[in-house]
Amino acid sequence: MKVDIVWFKRDFRLEDHAPINAVATSNNNFLGIFVIEPSRLSEKDTDPIHIDWEIKCALELQTRIRELGGEMLILHDEVINVFEKLIEQYQISNIYSHEEIGTEWSYRRDIRFGDWCKSKKLNWKEFPTNAVIRGLKNRDNWYKLRTERLMEDIIPSPKELKFGNKLRMDSISSAKEIGIIPRKLRDKYKPGEIEAKKNLDSFLNKRGMNYRYEMSSPVTGENSCSRLSHYISTGCITIRQIIKITNEKVAYLKTLEKSDSRKKWIASINSFKSRLAWHCHFIQKLELQPTLGSRAMNHELDKRLNRELDQDRFEMWTEGKTGWPFFDACMRQLRATGWINFRMRAMLMSVASYTLWLPWKESGNYLARQFIDYEPGIHWSQVSMQSGTTGINTVRAYSILKQSTDHDPDGVYIRKWVPELSMVPTHYIHEPWKMSKTMQRQINCIIGKNYPRPIVDEKEARLEGVRNSYKARGNPEVRKISQEVNKKHGSRKKSRRKRKIDQKQTKFRNIVK
Repeated sequence: MKVDIVWFKRDFRLEDHAPINAVATSNNNFLGIFVIEPSRLSEKDTDPIHIDWEIKCALELQTRIRELGGEMLILHDEVINVFEKLIEQYQISNIYSHEEIGTEWSYRRDIRFGDWCKSKKLNWKEFPTNAVIRGLKNRDNWYKLRTERLMEDIIPSPKELKFGNKLRMDSISSAKEIGIIPRKLRDKYKPGEIEAKKNLDSFLNKRGMNYRYEMSSPVTGENSCSRLSHYISTGCITIRQIIKITNEKVAYLKTLEKSDSRKKWIASINSFKSRLAWHCHFIQKLELQPTLGSRAMNHELDKRLNRELDQDRFEMWTEGKTGWPFFDACMRQLRATGWINFRMRAMLMSVASYTLWLPWKESGNYLARQFIDYEPGIHWSQVSMQSGTTGINTVRAYSILKQSTDHDPDGVYIRKWVPELSMVPTHYIHEPWKMSKTMQRQINCIIGKNYPRPIVDEKEARLEGVRNSYKARGNPEVRKISQEVNKKHGSRKKSRRKRKIDQKQTKFRNIVK
């Protein structure tokens, strides 16, 4: 039996899916496969919650493919082993997939698979993923190519697929079936493309009006943020789809009479669009340099920072038992739900790198395993920035106290996630160690017993981390590599302010001429 195979790799949807469309329009037999590879499970950035979520999204897609007449398998093996078995059962005409932008593991896996396909004389065609451009050497022309890609038409879902025979291989139906037991998360994430679109609709029509003003706080961000990241990371919806629907919403809003709510909606959606614009920008960094999870962009700078793993500090950081209430609340929310808003993600990494002076690989891998929406390109680009190992980005050393008083002034969030502090008066909620011994006994919260003391003086340690970072950045060899990093990874899109300055300078030069 002749088949065309679609190899799903974090792209669990029917619409805007070029590999599915290639088979559907050819009218060939359709066989989809999703493979959970044992070698991936041993990677330090992989967690059972990732595999469980992907399998759930794959199962939802499998049901829809079968309803259309096609077939899909979910398998547990190394991908070349899977295809060795498939070529014994089927005559494979074509293999289609999206390009996967991942860490060294998936990069090397794809190279091996490509070599295997050549040895078997099999045609494997990869299609681009979102607006990440394969084959670029630097960013000089990226923004133009990105914009063109995102303005292309949405590929419609197939109306019909076919698979003219019975399956000859068993398909798994849960993570537990292959011995993967994910930790229990407080939130119940509903998988699949349909749910992704429902989530986008709820954001654009109900939850998102105050996005611009509430996205930075973990208190309000849980509802006001788009909450699309776990769908985007598994490809249940594409950036192009989101931009199209979002633009339609803005166009509709502009037809309405002016009002405060209209103004808020437009401001918030424009803020959302600006953040969408950064999505592929960060993933492009991993495409250009797949080693971001194992080697710093500026390796000379990383070497001179000389951070060493203090196991006690690291464990207190990972468990949310640092003695800094707001930080601990954020880490505990992340561990319990698999999600926290973007600003707090940056703070978690910044505190590890500057305040606690922990090495970025260990802290980066730990955070990767906590995120249900783990996207390697965004994650490792952000780890590089927040740990100060690029040499081209501003040093971002977050003050926990400032974040705490800005985003949780009354301590409601702290008390929710750090119940040991539930009886602490608001005056002391951000710095409970300043309570008198008498007050600690009265509220049954003894600092050092019921809740830990701060592991270091936060302000002093943070400022020391900043000083050490600037000192290392000043080294001539570091600065030389920073220039190379900027040439390869730096954004070429100028800010509005920078463009105005350039325009004035050009005008002045023309007058002089």
